[in-house]
Amino acid sequence: MFLLSLINIVLSMITMTSVLTLLFFIIFLASMGKSIGVRRKYVELLVKIFEYGRQNIESIRKQQYDHLNTSDDSDLLINTESDVSLTDDAKSKTEITQNRNVEKAPSNGINLVNGGNSVINRVESLKLLPDVEGVRNKNRELNNEEENGSLEFNLSNCLDYVKTGMEAIIEDEVTSRFEAEELKNWNLLTRTNRHYEFISWRLTVIWVIGFFIRYVILMPSRVFICFIGVIWLTLCTAAVGCLPDGSTKRWMVKLVLIQCFGVLSSALSSVVNYHNIENRPLNGICVANHTSPIDVLMLMCDNCYSLIGQRHGGFLGVLQRALARASPHIWFERAEAKDRMAVAKRLKEHVSDPNNPPILIFPEGTCINNTSVMQFKKGSFEVGGTIYPVAIKYDARFGDAFWNSSRYSMMQYLYMMMTSWAIVCDVWYLPAMTRSENESAIDFANRVKSVIAKQGGLVDLVWDGQLKRMKPKKEWKEKQQEEFTKRLKGE
Repeated sequence: MFLLSLINIVLSMITMTSVLTLLFFIIFLASMGKSIGVRRKYVELLVKIFEYGRQNIESIRKQQYDHLNTSDDSDLLINTESDVSLTDDAKSKTEITQNRNVEKAPSNGINLVNGGNSVINRVESLKLLPDVEGVRNKNRELNNEEENGSLEFNLSNCLDYVKTGMEAIIEDEVTSRFEAEELKNWNLLTRTNRHYEFISWRLTVIWVIGFFIRYVILMPSRVFICFIGVIWLTLCTAAVGCLPDGSTKRWMVKLVLIQCFGVLSSALSSVVNYHNIENRPLNGICVANHTSPIDVLMLMCDNCYSLIGQRHGGFLGVLQRALARASPHIWFERAEAKDRMAVAKRLKEHVSDPNNPPILIFPEGTCINNTSVMQFKKGSFEVGGTIYPVAIKYDARFGDAFWNSSRYSMMQYLYMMMTSWAIVCDVWYLPAMTRSENESAIDFANRVKSVIAKQGGLVDLVWDGQLKRMKPKKEWKEKQQEEFTKRLKGE
């Protein structure tokens, strides 16, 4: 009995020593900003596994499709022998049916219509969009004039709105941006929109092994690293916060935050590729598209930022209080956040001090599903100064980073992140931009948004992301009503 107890103690000491050594090694590498490349090798291995899975799925699908065609051909041969006098019309119907079967044959489960992203094709001139300047309306009127020869009332004017309304019911451009991104190939996760766990015994074995690795090995390790990382961040920021203000404290804060967020990024097995680091912001305002709360984590692993936002409780509240001890951040109560003048004033005060780090803002105001960039709020573009655009694009093959706050709580979201394969993303630092003379804040915001969308390969949309939670603005409806009235009057 004593011998067994002694063996258990020794094994526990060895295990604890190994874990502490691994943790110390991770913290040491994060403090140096270095990596031995294990995560990148892990991601490369996942890509090969996904490719093998894709080939296996396509092979099984092809066999199923060939078997289906063989059965159809046999039935067709029997029908032909029993009825030699098959008419031309019947032959045409048979060919049409076969063509439809070919079109319906899935290619790795991908909807091939419009690249697998859209159900319908829309005519640009018929899109009813929020239009402040009336440019789209003028273009639409010119198109109608060319088609109809005049601006006289035609029934087609009403049918345009009916058609657009039906298209919006089938598939609109807003709600689809708050759902998980469509994957081209299955990534062996059961919560994605492809389910091929049991399509073949090989994929079943790989899926079971992957399930064991993600939930039994990776998840406990990630939770432990995250727990230690939060404690380490709290202790480091508390210690640095005691230093007197000055260049030394600013240098220490930047070093400590990059190190601590590097440790936290290990909890997600994150691999981040930073591009054009010569454009990395040093001060002023940094704006980026918003997919998830971990956007901050991805950016803070490479640079130190001040943050602006609403005060939170729970896990986010702990991080906010820890960060506030070391560096200047702007946190608002819920009532204060609605006061635009107060927000603008504190933002100007922060930007006016060249010693403050750049302040990170997500002008969309909500999380979008990594496929699009939606309307930027003009507030941060009215302050003045230099704007540093940043484009963030996640690779959804390894894990969907999008946070649907209407569906999942923060803890549910973190659970899904820690049971994903990894978080892989690209970050592009874009050249600094300034507001031109006679350029409105809205035009400047749209110009910055367009640059971010183009670099990240995202769809540039004019819609307000808050449509996820509220109805369209009254002035948008009135704009369309005015246009329809002009059509009826023939103006």
